[in-house]
Formats: sequence, C-alpha cells, structure tokens
Amino acid sequence: MKKVLVVDDSKLILQMLEIEFEQLSNVEVLYADSYSSAMRLMRKNKNSIHMALLDVSLPDAPNGEVISLANLHNIPSIVLTGTMNENVKKLIKKNDVLSYVLKGTPKSTKQAVKLVQRALDNYDVNILIIDDSDVALEDLSNILHNNNINVLTASSGKDALSILEKTEEKISVVFVDFNMPGMDGLEVTIKLREIYEKDQLSIIGVSDTKDKTALADFLKFGANDFISKPYMVDEVTTRLNSNLELLDLFTKISDMANKDFLTGAYNRRYFYDSGAAIFAKAKRKHNPLAVAMLDIDNFKNINDTYGHDVGDIAIKEIKRILDKHLRASDLMARFGGEEFCIVLEDISEVNVDKLFEKIRKMFESNVIISGEVEIKYTVSFGIVYGLSDSLEQMVVLSDEALYESKENGRNQVTIIKT
Repeated sequence: MKKVLVVDDSKLILQMLEIEFEQLSNVEVLYADSYSSAMRLMRKNKNSIHMALLDVSLPDAPNGEVISLANLHNIPSIVLTGTMNENVKKLIKKNDVLSYVLKGTPKSTKQAVKLVQRALDNYDVNILIIDDSDVALEDLSNILHNNNINVLTASSGKDALSILEKTEEKISVVFVDFNMPGMDGLEVTIKLREIYEKDQLSIIGVSDTKDKTALADFLKFGANDFISKPYMVDEVTTRLNSNLELLDLFTKISDMANKDFLTGAYNRRYFYDSGAAIFAKAKRKHNPLAVAMLDIDNFKNINDTYGHDVGDIAIKEIKRILDKHLRASDLMARFGGEEFCIVLEDISEVNVDKLFEKIRKMFESNVIISGEVEIKYTVSFGIVYGLSDSLEQMVVLSDEALYESKENGRNQVTIIKT
C-alpha cells in the first residue's frame, strides 16, 4: 500500500481529488488543507509517504513553502498551481518537482491523479541506459531517479546485452546512445528487436547529432522514440511516461485476451498456448512434469446457501492462496467454474506431494469473512506426474485423479504416475 499526501486549501478541489483517488487500488491518501497540517502528516508518516500532490499557494504558506517542505522530507511531488509565472517555474526547478498541473480546467483533477498514478507505478519500473559517456549516464540517471525509477547502466552494447540476459528484473525501457565504439546504437537496437517485440520492451534512441537521419534510422530499425542531447528534464519525463503508458496499454490488452475476468488467473486458451512450450521443452529434455487439477468440494452448497456473489469470493480465494504457494515459473489457469489447472516443471514427485498437501491444509484451515458470513471449504486435487504423449492427455489424467479424490471422500491429494 503506497501513501500519497494531498495538500490544497480548496474544499472543492479536495473533494474532486478524493473522488478520483477512490478509483485507485492499493493507495492510501492523506489529505491536508494547510502547511501546518501537511507538516504534521509528514512527521507522523516519516519515510512512508511515496508521493505528494501540492498546492503552490496556501493561507499559511503562500510562496510554495510546502513544496520545499516535501523536498526536505525526500517526498517526490507534483504541483497544483493556478498560474504558471517565472516565480513558480523557479520554485519547481529548485525543488526537482516531477510535474505540474494547472488548476481551473475541467480535467485538471483527473490529470493530476493520473500523474500521481504514473509516479507510483514508476517505483516498480526498471530502465537500462546504454552510453559510453559517464557524464551522459549520470545526467540521465539523475532525471530517472527523480522519477522514482530503478536504473541500470551499461557503457557498451555488449555489456547491455549481457545485463538483459542475466538480470532477473523486468526491464521496461532501454535508452541507447547513437554514437558508441564497437557496437553503435543502431546495432544494439537491431539486436534487441530480434529478442523483444515493441509491446515487451520500449527502446528510446539518444543522440547529440544534428543530423535528422539519426532519428529516422532509429525508428526504422525498431526504436519506439528518440531524444536529443543535451537532455531537457521535461522532455525526458514526458516521452518516458508516454512510452510506459503505451506498455501498460499493451499489457492490459494482453490481459483482456489471456486472463480470466473474475480472478485474474490465466484462462484455458493461454494455458494450452503457454503449456505447449513447457511440455515441448520437458519432452526434449526427458524431464517429468506435474499437472494438477483442483476444485472446491461441494461448491454448489456455497452458491445455494450464500448466493453466487459469495461463491465468486470463494473462487477468487483459490487464486489468492495458490499465488502464495506457487513459483513464478509455475503455470496456473482457471479452467472454468471452481476448477483450476497447474503445470509445474523442475520438481520431484516427493516435493509435488509436499507442496499440494501444504496447499490442501491451507484451504482446510482458511476462513473467508464476507460481511456477517464466515465461509470454510476444502479442495480436492488430482495430479499426474511424469510425461504423456501430450499436455492434453496429462490434463485428462489429472482430471481422472481429481475424480478419484472426490470418490474417496474429498479434501485429499491423489497422484498418479505416467
């Protein structure tokens, strides 16, 4: 849960902002209407406020003192201002403000909250800068750090490719300089595009040349965008945010196609598309797989007793508990209703048994509270371990093992080998 401090002396603006912030998840908003109340909140929530949205002029601090206060507490801020004059510009520049919003327009509150959301999302963004100039690396790194972004750097194309291959972090954007010895920016861009599509990685070309063909060449060979040196903070921030928003849009579109609306788990189509590659690799290396099918015991009783809304809560709880116990590499999908299927690779039969016994016991002891209703339920598992002729056949066998668990009294794990 990330904390945001909002400071404005206008009750109307605070109310409008509150409406917009209610649409964000995992955000706790602290509201203040004066410099003194903002100071109290900063002290009370020391080192735990991630972002601030600040009015320039307050009754007890008319000259932007609250912005300097946020800067003193190392809180990144976005400014709300009724006018944009030279004094405000100097104040913003002096305090490394991320952005500003002009008040008084119909969409200003929406724009402000959108900028806050982007800044909060940036805490989880990783960016790689490739440049052989230490000065240029430092300049761009400082701009990105001020936007709360995690920065990796490389002084050559070869180093950059090595970092991308070895790092466990997801890199969202690469800034690559045009003029570098050995492998120049265009060569790096070409190699990156052989590995990553534009919806997976955004590439922003960088150059200090006045030759406009550099821009055209970068875009021709796969870059998403281009920035000229020397860097202008506003330009870097604006273009970066645009590229990140586009990547977010690609992700949302992909999720709509591949994920179940209710739980957020992958759907059956994605399961078979991705599972085919996992199965092919296992077959090639002669490595066993585990395919597990599970569903809720006596789920009809939950729907009949409490209604379908509570039944949906019970189904979503499956995804939550599985997420806590499965590895990131495990493929899990909702097959329909209360039935889920999981593919696990690089795991022994003994550890499969231990894992799903642990998950079974977790469901057995779990209590869901919905309003005044307390719900407890168990789940049954059917698992096939080994390799069959196809993934589809392993799913069928796991379903047969699940049926065996149900027939033998439910709330148990049945493993068959193939």
